[in-house]
Amino acid sequence: MSFFIKWRWEIFSPVAGLLLTLAFSPFNYSYLAVASLVFVVSSWLNCSPRRAALRAYLYGLGLFGSGISWVYISIYDYGGAPFIGAILVTVAIVCFWSLFPALTAYLSIKLSSKKNNKVVLWGIPFVWVFIEYYRGYWFLNGFPWLQIAYTQLETPLRGFVPIIGVYGVGFLLAITATLIVAGINKAIKLKYVVSVLMLIWGAGEYLATIQWTDIIGDPIKVALIQGNVAQDQKWLAKNRVKTLVNYQKMTEQNWDADIIIWPETAIPAYLSQVKNFYLDPLSAKAKLNDSDLIVSLPARGEKAEYFNTVLTLGENEARYNKNHLLPFGEYLPLQPLSGWVLDLLNIRLGDFTPGGDDQALLRAGGYPFSTSICYEDAFGEEAIRGMPEAAFLVNVTNDAWFGDSLEPHQHMQIAQMRALETGRYLLRVTNTGVTGIVEPNGSIVAKAAMFDSTVLRGLVVPMGGMTPYARVGDDIIVIILLFVLVVLRFSLINKVKS
Repeated sequence: MSFFIKWRWEIFSPVAGLLLTLAFSPFNYSYLAVASLVFVVSSWLNCSPRRAALRAYLYGLGLFGSGISWVYISIYDYGGAPFIGAILVTVAIVCFWSLFPALTAYLSIKLSSKKNNKVVLWGIPFVWVFIEYYRGYWFLNGFPWLQIAYTQLETPLRGFVPIIGVYGVGFLLAITATLIVAGINKAIKLKYVVSVLMLIWGAGEYLATIQWTDIIGDPIKVALIQGNVAQDQKWLAKNRVKTLVNYQKMTEQNWDADIIIWPETAIPAYLSQVKNFYLDPLSAKAKLNDSDLIVSLPARGEKAEYFNTVLTLGENEARYNKNHLLPFGEYLPLQPLSGWVLDLLNIRLGDFTPGGDDQALLRAGGYPFSTSICYEDAFGEEAIRGMPEAAFLVNVTNDAWFGDSLEPHQHMQIAQMRALETGRYLLRVTNTGVTGIVEPNGSIVAKAAMFDSTVLRGLVVPMGGMTPYARVGDDIIVIILLFVLVVLRFSLINKVKS
């Protein structure tokens, strides 16, 4: 019993991490995020920085071990890695990303006065957001998965998203948890805790009623084609013709739509291999039917470069090359170490080239739109680069790599945030799901069944104007939080000393 009491926080920390996973899609128990954060913040109080880091690391193992377990599916089932290699890589990835909650705990205690819980609690929301920002945007090109703000698309805090984005909402969620802990530990009077929480969450509910952008045109008819080609069958030479014929057939049945969109790398061939006999005739038919066709495929560059590409066919032929690449999926960071390890484990990954920041917006349906390919929709800064010119958002994705796991649902949840941040409709087309149309308020208005070869039809409305978040982006919000943290830290510590 004495062992259990001494190590109770460590024992239950992985469970609290698992609870946070349940707050994300497809479970969507949003308020479990608050309960999970209350536990982990409470576990950091009255202990050393190292002990807090240990508890947070165990918390991270529970979170990432459950939340990104789909990594194994992509590596083993579809990546062709041997069983042991896939297990080792998956465990290594989970253990690695768990270091970030540990770093959050360590810095929160180390940079505060551990003898005063009030100082510690005020610092935690700031440090949490800074570490999420570093992990999600800068480190290894960014890994923003399982950031806490994405759990709040169905709570009053969603009202703050068009104003302060993911990191601002993450801060408000973290400060909600710390205020609750402060009230429980009597570091702040309960009446003040209740008043502040009512103010934050009540304001969020009101802000959610505001429409930040305006309609600038008539509804546009769209057809989103979900081919449902299994990843392990997609690139087999014997299936190429069948795939091309199926996509062409499904497209020709929907020429009455203003915009038709295929998913990421729907065409299992390089651009140079299919342009003349396949894409050029499709483009001519699209123009003849007064429709715009958006397709995706890999392309070779002039200098042995490889691009993940989106093409618009029809009246406005143009090209976009993916710019924000997936680490360890589309390029290998930490070379030559990462390449050596993956070769040792017999794991083969892609090696693509980024398209660059200065690419012009593509056009379809009479309007320019902001394009993202797969992983790019996880970054708010990528979406707002096209504002205010872009009238809607288009994301093409191939989540077939992850099978029937949590990943496709988590990915759609992330994409929904981009619609809410920019006040634009989002057309999201995937190979196996989740394909859907998202409204400017972040809600899914239409969704195709997963693992079904189908066409999702609907209407989108072109939008203009700028949300407050689209004007400032993440950097300014994080800088403001950093300034507030510095002021609070010195004022509170000086107050404690006096």
